[in-house]
Amino acid sequence: MRLRNIPGAKDAIEDSKYVVHDVQEKKGKWAEVFGNHNPVHIEVGMGKGRFIMTLAELYPDVNFIGIEMYDSVLLRALQKREEQEKEGKILNNLFFIRMDARELPLVFEKGEVKKIYLNFSDPWPKERHAKRRLTSRQFLERYQQVLDAEGVVEFKTDNRELFEFSLEEVKEAGWTLEKSTFDLHHSEYVEGNIMTEYEEKFVAKGKPICMLQIFLQEDK
Repeated sequence: MRLRNIPGAKDAIEDSKYVVHDVQEKKGKWAEVFGNHNPVHIEVGMGKGRFIMTLAELYPDVNFIGIEMYDSVLLRALQKREEQEKEGKILNNLFFIRMDARELPLVFEKGEVKKIYLNFSDPWPKERHAKRRLTSRQFLERYQQVLDAEGVVEFKTDNRELFEFSLEEVKEAGWTLEKSTFDLHHSEYVEGNIMTEYEEKFVAKGKPICMLQIFLQEDK
């Protein structure tokens, strides 16, 4: 759910040291941004950022980028990040970007991204909006343009209809389904799972979480 507009959010984002600006100029240069050649993982639609901040803390040898298109939502992530830093959690392997996910190929070179996380994305329930869903074949094509040869996309949702749509799109787009479950928390894949804020709420209510992981078997 989109938060209402918060006055001053845009200015706070512009001034934040955690946000990378002029991102199209960074295409092919993300190793320079991070100062190392560690693999890059991105979360598209990171919300308030708890998931990717947890990953960055757990995996210091991976570079993480959280992508969010709404100013007011990104502001919440910045505030959370500032709170963590006051507690002594310095995450040098994490940056945020304020952008529309449709621009991914303009920001990342082919092979620059190792893994993409999609967590509880907007289902866009109307059929005419299907191409806006982050697991549509249109978005899968964009992911193909930035992932490396062994790149992976991981998707979680509480929306069964969106999940079933996603399974069909994966098949039609020629991706390989590596993992799939309609009930993550009662499956073999739950070990090591990092929960988002939405996920915690849904699980507490007994709502099953769907999860898939895919990769693209490209011709050599």
